[in-house]
Amino acid sequence: MIRVLIADNNVELCDILARYFEKQDDIEVCGIAYDGEQALNLISEREPDVVILDITMPVLDGLAVLERLPGLNLPKRPKIIILTAFGREDLVLKLTQLGADYYVVKPFDMEVLVTRIRQFAKDDESLFTTSLATDLRSQPNEKADLMTMVTEIIHGMGVPAHFKGYNYLRDAVTMVLEEDFVAGGNLTKELYPRIAAKYSTSTGGVEAAIRNAILTAWENGDPEYISKIVGKSAISTKGKFPSNSLMIAKIADQLRLKMQAG
Repeated sequence: MIRVLIADNNVELCDILARYFEKQDDIEVCGIAYDGEQALNLISEREPDVVILDITMPVLDGLAVLERLPGLNLPKRPKIIILTAFGREDLVLKLTQLGADYYVVKPFDMEVLVTRIRQFAKDDESLFTTSLATDLRSQPNEKADLMTMVTEIIHGMGVPAHFKGYNYLRDAVTMVLEEDFVAGGNLTKELYPRIAAKYSTSTGGVEAAIRNAILTAWENGDPEYISKIVGKSAISTKGKFPSNSLMIAKIADQLRLKMQAG
């Protein structure tokens, strides 16, 4: 049995991963941590075979966990699979230097992740024939590329990655791009219900979470970046923020232009 520890401050993502892993006959979730310090404690106590480690966590981030891991003096060092929203070369290099074994850009394919868990748990030497960065680039996927671009814009706006609205907004923009939704009435009639079904929540919950994500980004993120996306004329001088449908449509428009230019 492969013992897997999940360390990510996104509670919903942890639940999704745990449920998926528990359906596998050969994988056991031996612990879930929501911050870096808790992750280190659980790694020491439960000695997992594989750790699914997020970079952005409170108390200690993923990099700090990697830095402190050798100090635990474990009988056997677990394999570390990093989860993150970005694939920057400098970050990949740092992760490699700190001993990360694999690197997965959010969003990711669950089946691929499970395959990697099995391979690393068996110390499959074929996985080490290339560098972490080369291995990442060797798996082209058009949909993954699109999701990465959407993620970069949402992150640039300042939407916290642990917010439910982060995932909902990302999926909404992706659906608009892939299926030519018109951001307007279709959101409440078709798009929101589909997102709600995916995450086992309500249509109203999807709408409210996206709204909260947009408001949080405006208040604490990069308003200048947001203004460039939606246009300053769309921002009311009375402080009324862009509607969900306008924000989704504008992000989709930005990505269409980027893809056409590319």
